[in-house]
Amino acid sequence: MAADLGELLVPYMPTIRVPKTGDRVFKSECAFSFDSPESEGGLYVCMNTFLGFGREHVERHYRKTGQSVYMHLKRHVKEKATGAASGAIPRRRNGKVFLDLELNRDFNGEDYEYEDEAKLVIFPDHFEIPLPNIEELPALVTIACDAVLNAPSPYKKAEPESWDEEIQVSRHARSLRQLDNDVRIPPSGWKCQKCEMRENLWLNLTDGTLLCGKWFFDGSGGNGHALDNYRATNYPLAVKLDTITPDGADVYSFEEEEAVLDPNISDHLAHFGIDMLQMLQKRTENGHHTDNNARPRVSEWEVIQESGMKLKAVFGSGYTGIKNMGNSCYLGTVMQVLFSIPDFQRMYVGNLQRIYDYSPLDPSQDFATQMAKLGQGLISGQHSKPPMKSELIEQVMKEENKHQQKGISARMLKALVGRGHPEFSSNRQQDAHEFLMHIINLVERNSAGSENPSDVFRFLVEERIQCCQSRRVRYAERVDYCIQLPTPIEAATNREELLAYEAKRKDAEENMKAPPEPVRARIPFTACLQAFTEPDNVPDFWSSALQAKSAGVKTSRFASFPEYLIVQVKKFTFGVDWVPKKLDLAIDVPDFLDLNRLRATGLQAGEEELPDLMPPIVLPEDTRDNSMGSADSPEIDEVAVMQLAEMGFPLEACRKAVYYTGNMGPEMAFNWIIAHMEEPDFAEPLALPSMMDPGPSTSDSPMGDATPLANSPPEESIAILTSMGFPRSHSIQALKATNNNLERALDWIFIHPEEEESDVLSDMADTEPNDNAFSNANSHSDSTLSPDRETSGPRVKDGPGRYELFAFISHMGASTMSGHYVCHIKKEGRWLIYNDHKVCLSERPPKDLGYIYFYHRLSSS
Repeated sequence: MAADLGELLVPYMPTIRVPKTGDRVFKSECAFSFDSPESEGGLYVCMNTFLGFGREHVERHYRKTGQSVYMHLKRHVKEKATGAASGAIPRRRNGKVFLDLELNRDFNGEDYEYEDEAKLVIFPDHFEIPLPNIEELPALVTIACDAVLNAPSPYKKAEPESWDEEIQVSRHARSLRQLDNDVRIPPSGWKCQKCEMRENLWLNLTDGTLLCGKWFFDGSGGNGHALDNYRATNYPLAVKLDTITPDGADVYSFEEEEAVLDPNISDHLAHFGIDMLQMLQKRTENGHHTDNNARPRVSEWEVIQESGMKLKAVFGSGYTGIKNMGNSCYLGTVMQVLFSIPDFQRMYVGNLQRIYDYSPLDPSQDFATQMAKLGQGLISGQHSKPPMKSELIEQVMKEENKHQQKGISARMLKALVGRGHPEFSSNRQQDAHEFLMHIINLVERNSAGSENPSDVFRFLVEERIQCCQSRRVRYAERVDYCIQLPTPIEAATNREELLAYEAKRKDAEENMKAPPEPVRARIPFTACLQAFTEPDNVPDFWSSALQAKSAGVKTSRFASFPEYLIVQVKKFTFGVDWVPKKLDLAIDVPDFLDLNRLRATGLQAGEEELPDLMPPIVLPEDTRDNSMGSADSPEIDEVAVMQLAEMGFPLEACRKAVYYTGNMGPEMAFNWIIAHMEEPDFAEPLALPSMMDPGPSTSDSPMGDATPLANSPPEESIAILTSMGFPRSHSIQALKATNNNLERALDWIFIHPEEEESDVLSDMADTEPNDNAFSNANSHSDSTLSPDRETSGPRVKDGPGRYELFAFISHMGASTMSGHYVCHIKKEGRWLIYNDHKVCLSERPPKDLGYIYFYHRLSSS
């Protein structure tokens, strides 16, 4: 028999692999469905790719790849016999087969026992070889089977451990000197103290200076002021600001010239007002809070979850819950709302078979496949079946209710969409709004065919900026996906009650008394909407009419109305300890909303536009005290000019390159030359910014303060703009003119419309959203073909501004770093509450305590 099995496996031996370090073995979940070893058909694990497949999907993988050998895993779960010992150890028919297998533990382990079964299956004849079969199988096969059965979860992170082995503790960490200069770093609004850059910022851990990092050849990075500071002071350690989390931060040693570990990073950051310990304490998902404001949170938890009410569970299509995998409720609520929208259902569930048939060899890494998988699981009703009558009778007889909704686990999708993201790849609680924007970003980038479901959220905002001194105006448009409503506490209807509470609270603190019962602010929705429409001051406004900095105000209106409107209530603010804090308030959000009065009107009669001129170049610190000079003599580093001219470039082009890069050195000027040497005015004499023609030439700078430095715009950035409907050539011009800054490139396009229409169908192959509306749009996913779009601008689904509320996501807890999310969705005229895996009819939906609201447009009829 041993010889027979050996001979049988000989043709397939080259395809059987032993999992190596870094290989992920999916032995608990199908890549296309939520089948597991506990499912009726079990799970098939490919012995070459180590992907798992349910019974109805394994044939597809065999046909696509030709892989014939699979390990079939099956877990038989049965209830213990009456009278069995409560704490008995479950028995297993084949010994310890499923080591480290993640189970669907939706039952009480003390009441059930299970038997595990494993066997090799050879396709297409389905020849089965029971396991373990050590004596009869070839040694390689035995080793491979044992490695698969004992492989750890594919979702466990191994990368940080390997990094810990490579990165060494800095020799300066334990004896680092920190100056007592009272420097405190705010939680937002950072910029380089020398060049005002807002990206790639590093905090020196000795003196607290906030400076930009070094410049990279792809046009990103900074101007190297952090390194200059080290050369001047010899202060060795710096931390990158946007990497600070409760788990640590990226630290660089200038003296050691490498990334290092700082065991005392928490104390070093606390010296500058950044409390990592407080951040860590806040990042837990439970209902137990130790702060003095715990009592209102208890009431909030009860009201939002409708505790104390006998909520009726519902089953069937559209009523499937999503399991909480530990601080993952933010993902579950967002996905429940998205898949209640017909466009998302049609895109991913309606095209299920096409998506599966054209999925890549590793479907676990394909965004469309995992979205289709989750959508099918939520909508099909296969995982939301009511109990049988016999089960109900038995439960009544035993006076217990064992049958509970199981829900589905979005673990594979969570791992995919969080890949490469410092927050969403972690197991910490997150901001549901930030995750929603992240998902919309990924949907945009991965949309295939002619349908992009996120089109329903996209709209245009008209921004009107007025110079307060000259009274002239400028109109511009930008893309957005969500409106953020301010919460003016001063407009609360119970203002006197709030003032009385604040007085009692202060008195209790001063006299060491028990704090008074907290009071929740009640703010009218109309007041929030009014605050949203009021003018905002424009910081650092440069008036092209005055050609100087002046006071400016900005008002925003809807240039188009989306089909589905997302409204985020700004309930959170940052404390001085960098921890987001939640405002305790309630808003009377209406079921019906009419925003037609907020539609943009454009330039009005009698208004005079600001001249389309750009502001002056911002010079480095050592020269900014000098004036820009007259129009005849701009300040230019002649040494850098001569170094470039010696390379063979025209003298006037060299002067322009040094000027437009702010005298930052020959290296940066050289890259400006490379990026602009094909332009017709490349060698023409330098003209001052105020006198330049603001046409579409890339030598013009936009209304920002940065200058074009990049060699050529990254394809990914070009794809973002072309996916919004802009021609490729125009997108490249905009990116070159704005140093590859996507947000400012979009503004540049609106200010400099293309004069001649060109054929751009062949250039519109990639799709990616505009980053303007995203807080944390830092994703890494391949772009796919986008639909044909009009070249006049972004594709929007404009219509009347009348809406009806159909869903809202609520948050319980003190901050976005802790607590719990649930969502309420209106289906078939009735409200339902989705609380992790539980789906029930809502008795009293708490609309006034929501965090994110979703409206759909009413028909004009």
